[in-house]
Amino acid sequence: MRRRDVLKLTATGAGALALRRGAAASPAAIPIIDAHIHLFDTTRPGGVPWPEKSDTALYKPATPERYMALAAPLGVVGAIAIEASPLAADNDWLLDVASRHPVMVGIVGDLVPGDPDFLRQLERLHRNPLFLGIRYGNLWGRDLSLDLARPGFVDGLKALAQAGLVLDSANPDPKLIRAILNVSEQVAGLGIVIDHLPHSPIPADPAARREYESDLGKLAQNRNVFVKLSEIPALVNGRLATDPAYYKAPLDAIWDRFGEDRVLFGSDWPNSDHVAPFARTMAIVRGYISTKGTAAQEKYYWKNSLAAYRWHRRKPDQPEL
Repeated sequence: MRRRDVLKLTATGAGALALRRGAAASPAAIPIIDAHIHLFDTTRPGGVPWPEKSDTALYKPATPERYMALAAPLGVVGAIAIEASPLAADNDWLLDVASRHPVMVGIVGDLVPGDPDFLRQLERLHRNPLFLGIRYGNLWGRDLSLDLARPGFVDGLKALAQAGLVLDSANPDPKLIRAILNVSEQVAGLGIVIDHLPHSPIPADPAARREYESDLGKLAQNRNVFVKLSEIPALVNGRLATDPAYYKAPLDAIWDRFGEDRVLFGSDWPNSDHVAPFARTMAIVRGYISTKGTAAQEKYYWKNSLAAYRWHRRKPDQPEL
């Protein structure tokens, strides 16, 4: 996972007007499932692969209790934990933490398709209904575009699809978007969630930009591909951009391409603390999504994550169809 300095988006304005104070503090009328948080315990023996000890913003335990103290007052009733470790044992650690906290509706773990033990581990983990899929892309020294050619890799992704589980991507860039498109073309029926698409750098070269937009257009035609509007808050000249107009055009471009049925919410907590406190992140998100109708907001905040991940309700205040 990488730190962020500037959200690489084409913006309609660079103002930094303050958001209405109430937007950050008032709970949402619509229940929210946060489809992208990270959990880890920096006090565990041996430490954790991420974050680094030098990361003073993040290097402290990220627990469901700490998260909900921030999120519950803002209308969040559930969350999905996305892997923050390449260690095989941490799939079980994450499932154990989630099992003890009903606010967690699921986890996305870390397995490497094509590894000798992949199918056995996939079958074992899939027995737990909290296990929703795996994340793979350009994290942990991996390269999806190259790994697709490894023996057994595509077969592993086909097994993932047959199990009804999801493939989350990682930090997007044009190369990873092309690799995700290749996956979608080779593995029919695989549910794919593109994480942090608003943070993807857009090529300046006209030909490269056309190719990137063409790849996104093809992905948008696949009804099994979903997009997280996560990693939204941006720093401009070292300061948080708070003017809703700054975010409107680039987010509209994603929303209009993929449609209201396949765009979902993820905060990226606590990684988001590098840019903005959780309440500010939510205020920026609401500044954009509040312009949509109630039905579209419900889809964004929970219905689309249910369609993508097929999570199960664990608490009375969590929504269900």
